[in-house]
Amino acid sequence: MSGRGLARLVPLALVVAVSLTACGGGDDADPPASTQPATEGDSVALTVTREGGEFTPNGERVELGVDQTLVLTVTADEAGDLHVHSTPEQEIAYEEGTSEHEITIDRPGVVEVESHEPDVVVLQLEVR
Repeated sequence: MSGRGLARLVPLALVVAVSLTACGGGDDADPPASTQPATEGDSVALTVTREGGEFTPNGERVELGVDQTLVLTVTADEAGDLHVHSTPEQEIAYEEGTSEHEITIDRPGVVEVESHEPDVVVLQLEVR
């Protein structure tokens, strides 16, 4: 290939490379809408659903500020508890139906919220 032919291909190759980079799907995608909390003033609201022994969300990470209140609405087809592995640990007992609970974490880090019956991590609170 002559120098001129190569000189014409270089800009085309750059355009193709930039286009492919812009279209690439990365791991930075937004989490599903069900795990995106609603921020209201100084608190964050999130709904957890337990149906047929399964939870939604299921292990997703939610950002929360230090000392920011998480208002957790639990809708469940049977009673149970959630364990918040913070320091000190917190336990949320919920009844069948819909109930509302508040959680506040006073230290940065990742805090798991899990059920022991069934044994599943429901949320990971990324506290900053």
